[in-house]
Amino acid sequence: MISVAIIEDNRLVREGIAEMLNDLPDVNVVLAATSLDMAMLKDVNPRVLLLDVGLQDRSSLCLAETVQREMTESRVIVMDLLPVHEEIAQFVNAGVAGFILKDATFDDFVGTIRSVAEGVRVLPAPMTGTLFSQIAKAAVQRGGAAALESVRMTQREREVIGLIAAGMSNTEIAQRLNIATHTVKSHVRNIMDKLALHTRLQIAAFAHEQDD
Repeated sequence: MISVAIIEDNRLVREGIAEMLNDLPDVNVVLAATSLDMAMLKDVNPRVLLLDVGLQDRSSLCLAETVQREMTESRVIVMDLLPVHEEIAQFVNAGVAGFILKDATFDDFVGTIRSVAEGVRVLPAPMTGTLFSQIAKAAVQRGGAAALESVRMTQREREVIGLIAAGMSNTEIAQRLNIATHTVKSHVRNIMDKLALHTRLQIAAFAHEQDD
């Protein structure tokens, strides 16, 4: 029997998840709450903690870190609609075992819970295939320092990232690399797709993070 705790501040979502999970023969919801303290969580000692990333008091990350530090047998799954890659990185570093998108099918939802309970770490399908998913998986397995060695970017893409971080425009990058401006734009689009980013400022921030 998989014991599950749910921390979700939307009552309809929280009660709906609890009801559906309790109908399963191998799952038992031991706690369903808006928020909680560690004493309460330790008292029920769940195998899996379903944690809403968007709690109004913004305590999700802190709670995930504390659970992984003080309850080593519990596994945390973060729930969100569409988390940005910076949030995923923070939760991966905190030691969470999986992510569930709130628009996932019930079969995928339950499958993630069962897999995580067995010790598997899970990223949802929309996040796989991106550059960040490779970073996240490597970070889980080997730690952040070695993670970047596993990413798949071309040498040219890495050069473009570095020049964006230096504040250059597409035209300036094209002149520096002796390529067409439309080629630079193509590289920028590819970089954004791989990193799940949306702006040049985010690319620059990503590059500076790696230099720290």
